[in-house]
Amino acid sequence: MKVKVGVPDLVSNSYFPAMAAVALGFFEKEGLDADIELIFPNFKTYEALRDGKVQFVAGPSHVMLSTFPEYRGAKLLSALSQGMVWLLVMRSNINASPGDVHVVKGRTIGAAPLVELGLKRLLVEAGIDIERDGVKIDRVPGTLDPGVSFGVAAAKALGEGKIDGFWANAMGAENAIRSGIGRVILDVRRGVGPSSAFHYTMSALSSSDRLINDNSALIAAGMRAVIATQRALKADPGLASIVGRKFFPKSEAEIIRDIIARDVPFYDPAISAEAAASMNQFSKDIGLLSGSPKFEEMVATQFSGLWTL
Repeated sequence: MKVKVGVPDLVSNSYFPAMAAVALGFFEKEGLDADIELIFPNFKTYEALRDGKVQFVAGPSHVMLSTFPEYRGAKLLSALSQGMVWLLVMRSNINASPGDVHVVKGRTIGAAPLVELGLKRLLVEAGIDIERDGVKIDRVPGTLDPGVSFGVAAAKALGEGKIDGFWANAMGAENAIRSGIGRVILDVRRGVGPSSAFHYTMSALSSSDRLINDNSALIAAGMRAVIATQRALKADPGLASIVGRKFFPKSEAEIIRDIIARDVPFYDPAISAEAAASMNQFSKDIGLLSGSPKFEEMVATQFSGLWTL
């Protein structure tokens, strides 16, 4: 069966297990002819799911709520990676130590649409008033162009002096670090920054209620493909190089293995009640959620047995 997996950023580690499931043949092993479709910005990826243009989405869990209010019409299937994946990178000539949230005061920070909400909430909880403290969080010029990776473009803008820092995936961070133009200030998944932000959101595999209800075999097959890929990458992060050569420009393809080797400890497909509660609180705090959905209203729990395969 032909299926499409929508992703909002292709040259990225954020949604890598879903892309790797296609490149490494795990979807094919489940009898699915799968393609990756890049759809940016991220909320449009979920709009494509709503409109039946893709069967799965690999994207930020909280962004689903922009298209499916209160989780009506779609569900999270499994985690692609635990925790909020984005990092704050600042120009290397700015005097700041890792974990110093206040470095953003008076600075311009590049961030993608809806991704910036994670940074904004983190700053609020750290006692920073974005307006009072002169923090400008904005899109990076050119990142809405077709096929552009936000993280890669942000690293380029940082080097050109167009921004003081950026909030993006580890691919953008790695580019900035290796070129000497930037350094990581916040990485909450690895304990650099407030631990309360860890479960704001996560990279997740999702699908529509319509498909979940009408074609559970398809959903289960897609989940098995992605979860098997997570296990394979944990066993051999070197497989990431194969995926990089298929989807990435040469320079990014050469460094993706190192990034994924650092990411695989977070490759647990389970969505815990603790994570769900934290994600819902975050979504309430940023205005994307008004109610208090039960766990089974946000997660397709009938497939949770696949998490431990």
